[in-house]
Amino acid sequence: MKFWKKTAIGILFVCIAFVSVYVGINLKTWNMEQVQKYIGEEVLSQSILGFVTEAVRNFEEDLSEADKGDGSLSDTAASTETSANVENYLNLPDIREMEAGSILEMETLRDGMAELLFYSEELSPGVQQRIVGTSYQENDNISLDELRYLRILHVGFDGKTHIGELLVNQSIAEDVLEIMAELYKDGYAIEKMVLVDNYGADDEQSMEDNNTSAFNYREIAGSSKLSRHSLGLAIDINPLYNPCVKNGGTSISPVNAGDYADRSQPFAHKIDENDLCYQMFTEHGFTWGGHWNSLKDYQHFEK
Repeated sequence: MKFWKKTAIGILFVCIAFVSVYVGINLKTWNMEQVQKYIGEEVLSQSILGFVTEAVRNFEEDLSEADKGDGSLSDTAASTETSANVENYLNLPDIREMEAGSILEMETLRDGMAELLFYSEELSPGVQQRIVGTSYQENDNISLDELRYLRILHVGFDGKTHIGELLVNQSIAEDVLEIMAELYKDGYAIEKMVLVDNYGADDEQSMEDNNTSAFNYREIAGSSKLSRHSLGLAIDINPLYNPCVKNGGTSISPVNAGDYADRSQPFAHKIDENDLCYQMFTEHGFTWGGHWNSLKDYQHFEK
């Protein structure tokens, strides 16, 4: 072979090697148009250009597959972690099956789910079974169809979110839901909120345990007159700290609330005219037992 041909072939291979190395270094940032522009038909033959073009295409495909996850240990771990997070979320039916009084871990809720946990519904067979013969007695004044079962969230004295329940008249169900949602949003503390049936419909026991409740078909204590609770039109909030005080303080209900009968004293959970609970209920048209003259029922709101 003549010397000039050998020289030409050598130069050609040098060019190929140089271009291959350059392209290899820049494959990550080059696209097909840039490769073709750089190499050009004047430098390499169509066969070499095709070879380099195919190499770039294969490299881009590899990058695409890598973005999707190559099944490596790290990808598998990330996928497992994501699945675990999804599994840790509670679904709405699961929460609705939880007993009232249960603590709800807020990190287990998806965004916006808390708002769905304030709702009113007609009395289910299960709720009816709980109350008939206990807080509900057969009568001519109110039927089961006129009552509504409310599920809400409330902040307990422990600072955690608790699931609460109330029975109220259908006419005030939406008012009570709105009030309770606002109290929860503001972090207003209510220690307990379960049906009075958990105490055998014994109002005194429920109050002594500082349980917030509403419906209970009963007479006003010491009289033959039906309480507004009998119609589901009254609710008692944190009753231990906001007792019913009669006869100038000689009669206090619940009986263990003596430390909270003097309303001039400062203490936590006291309902007065500066309290958010008072403000919310009165804004919704409720009257407060703390304004009564014959007695003072500081826990009591009715409509």
